[in-house]
Amino acid sequence: MRVMVFAKMNENDGPMEPTPEMIEAFAAMDRFTEELVAAGVFIAAAGLKPTAEGKRIVTDATSRTVIDGPFAEAREIVAGFSIWEVKDMDEAVAWAKRSPMMPGAMEIRPFYEAADLADFVTPEELAAGPRDGDRGKLGVA
Repeated sequence: MRVMVFAKMNENDGPMEPTPEMIEAFAAMDRFTEELVAAGVFIAAAGLKPTAEGKRIVTDATSRTVIDGPFAEAREIVAGFSIWEVKDMDEAVAWAKRSPMMPGAMEIRPFYEAADLADFVTPEELAAGPRDGDRGKLGVA
């Protein structure tokens, strides 16, 4: 099963100054990532810039509005993410508990997989895979 692990923090917690403690925290995260790679769990990860550099697109039934960051109402933001391949949610939680202690929270969410969509997509469509223009239609890679 694939899961996305969100690293969350308070908007006021970043950007962080390069203190000796933060340098060690990043080194600890690098070591943890190396463990994930060695175990065959790690797929991808990245940190995200502050919301001041982002955009939010709000959609209603008839229009879209683009809002420039920072997002004043955001108390907790996604600061980064990882994608892991694990056997089940228990394994994902076990790995998350081993991660270095950083300020904030972690959230683990499973991806929809092809089997989860069997009631919505025919077996022929699943077997054929995505066609040009379909990528992302169902959120299945």
